[in-house]
Amino acid sequence: MSSKHTHDEPAWKHDGVRVIPGNQLDANTAQTPGMDRKAAINFARVGAQKLWAGTVHIHPDAKTGAHHHGPLESVIYVVKGRARMRWGEHLEFTAEAGPGDFIYVPPYVPHQEINASRTEVLECVLCRSDGEAVAVNLDIEPVEKPEQVLWVDPTHPRGAV
Repeated sequence: MSSKHTHDEPAWKHDGVRVIPGNQLDANTAQTPGMDRKAAINFARVGAQKLWAGTVHIHPDAKTGAHHHGPLESVIYVVKGRARMRWGEHLEFTAEAGPGDFIYVPPYVPHQEINASRTEVLECVLCRSDGEAVAVNLDIEPVEKPEQVLWVDPTHPRGAV
């Protein structure tokens, strides 16, 4: 295979690496009171086939209900604030993460996301292993009762309660 492009090969100048400036994220995503989501990388914006990435700003004290994301893997990077995660069959395990920390959520793990601060916005970068919206709400009594604010993003298109 030669390094020279032919008419059958992609035009790398336009179909290669893409830089998405932070001030040009797409707010045309599922939104809900208390949270602001913006897509950076998805199929519509760059043609991504196997992942979704964007930002999530969660207002103080927001909590989800128990849910999992089916076969998807999720990575959350905390930019600012304090995230608390609960997981397990009865949400019996807990861990907190702060700025610079990564959170990994494996497939099918029951969990609950929480902004651990009652006063500070939680700012995160979220990446999922597929652009498909998968959110399975579970009938588990959450340890920390959800607020009326729903966690809505590409895998929670109608909110996790």
